[in-house]
Amino acid sequence: MEIRQLEYFQAICEELHFTRAADKLNVTQPTLSHQIKSLEDEIGTPLFDRIGKKIALTEAGKILKSHTAVIFNALQSAKDQMNELQSGDRGTLAIGSPPGELNHLVSSLLVDFNQKYPNVTVKIVESGNVTEKVLNNELDAAVTILPVDDDRLDKIPLYFEQFYLTVSSSHELAQRKEISFTEVDRLPLILLPGNHKCRQLVDATCRMTGKQMTPFVETNSISTIFNLVKSGAGVSILSKSLIDLNRDGAISAIPIVNPTLYRQIVIIMNKDKFLSHAARAFISLLQQFVENNKLGNPVPHAVLES
Repeated sequence: MEIRQLEYFQAICEELHFTRAADKLNVTQPTLSHQIKSLEDEIGTPLFDRIGKKIALTEAGKILKSHTAVIFNALQSAKDQMNELQSGDRGTLAIGSPPGELNHLVSSLLVDFNQKYPNVTVKIVESGNVTEKVLNNELDAAVTILPVDDDRLDKIPLYFEQFYLTVSSSHELAQRKEISFTEVDRLPLILLPGNHKCRQLVDATCRMTGKQMTPFVETNSISTIFNLVKSGAGVSILSKSLIDLNRDGAISAIPIVNPTLYRQIVIIMNKDKFLSHAARAFISLLQQFVENNKLGNPVPHAVLES
């Protein structure tokens, strides 16, 4: 079994079409077909079911596909480690986060990181499925929200946080010590769209409590949300970290209770991927930023006991 054959096999898995795979590899289709036939002969079983012009992986093909991914990940990791020995703090760093305030948090570190590592190109990738991108080695690391249940990932706890009703400091509710979740639906809400993790937590709590919240404004712009709240145009439900990073005395944050909304933020990495010095430095900078800005809340006893 040769690496070239596995490269050909992987290309067909991605395309599920021999002609497109051959074009992608810049080889002729007969050459590709011959290599796959040799691989199947060596293994002793077909890797693809050929149904007319369409193909599909057999059970043996699915097994080989998973092992091929491990092999190429290991080879890429070896290359990365050797390249780092030669180049030092250079190259490209890809960090992921879900849409919304976590992307805002990660992006806020770019200036400091660039000053320390000017030769490293940083890509901040906003995606609703950063876990899959980390596992596919498209990202060096990602900031995301628990639960993340996959034994192939390493997880570094970053902080735990509650959600608050955010109002103008002149709002009639500004002096409240807490507010019940069931009271919030009567207020003019300004929320992030439904693809944001923050909004998804709110919507999930609505389903759990049998409430329905219809915002009168939805926007991806965090600055717009804060400006509207400060002006008294409406109120919002936001995480403690986002409030802390934008607090200027013009807003008040009221703890939401019955139920309390909370989440835990973690950094995830692929256990099989080499973590470059630049990636480790970015993670360290992020941890220091969280500590310096005192982001998050103490972890409730109920969460610790669970």
